[in-house]
Amino acid sequence: MKTARVAYGGAIHQAVIKDEEIRLQDGRVVEEQEVVWLPPVEPRTVFALGLNFADHAAELAFKAPEEPLVFLKGPNTFIGHNAETRRPSDVTFMHYECELAVVIGRPARNVKKEDAYDYVKGYTVANDYALRDYLENYYRPNLRVKNRDTCTVIGPWLVDAADVKDPMNLTMRTYVNGKLTQEGSTKDMIFDIPALIEYLSSFMTLNENDIILTGTPHGTVDTAIGDEVVTEIESIGKLVNTIVSDEVFSIEQPKELTVRR
Repeated sequence: MKTARVAYGGAIHQAVIKDEEIRLQDGRVVEEQEVVWLPPVEPRTVFALGLNFADHAAELAFKAPEEPLVFLKGPNTFIGHNAETRRPSDVTFMHYECELAVVIGRPARNVKKEDAYDYVKGYTVANDYALRDYLENYYRPNLRVKNRDTCTVIGPWLVDAADVKDPMNLTMRTYVNGKLTQEGSTKDMIFDIPALIEYLSSFMTLNENDIILTGTPHGTVDTAIGDEVVTEIESIGKLVNTIVSDEVFSIEQPKELTVRR
């Protein structure tokens, strides 16, 4: 089953997606463009993996890590399907990162690899933009690289874990303005999903709706204002996002307001 969170008619709704139909909990059926898509779950603690694909580490001329390189993300980074991501005016290189997002389903502590999938609620697609200008060290990503407002797109929906036969063998693709720019597979992760759950739960408790962003493969390129970026993962879904300028997010109010009659 595919489930989503959407805003429609002035309220937030849980929805079920079936055969491209969006059905709200109250029974109403709505169209994709009629709703505002929200992250499919309300993120709690969110873990992001750096350099978790060997080909991406090589692309950046870095040695692959010997243990998971994990950092945390704040809640204001997250936006939903069809939303806009701000490109700061001082940035010269801002690239997408197509990632499989793993959503935890129940409290997990000291979990062994062989039991790890029992704690997964489901999967969704994430596009975790990186602002490379702000990067100090790939082995210690700083806050400005990965915690900018609007820079992590997630969705459109959550796919139940039971409906994904092999999450470690899914094709990942990114398209910029319709052109394929990134292609890889979850099978190329250095640390797979069971290893990550075992590692994280060995020193802290994972809770329901915690999310693990599992890293991105080779093929990240710069994006520009106006670009439409589509990140797609086999069996999970297709996530659409648009890059916009700083001016769109200006908080300066006009000095005079003209009312048209």
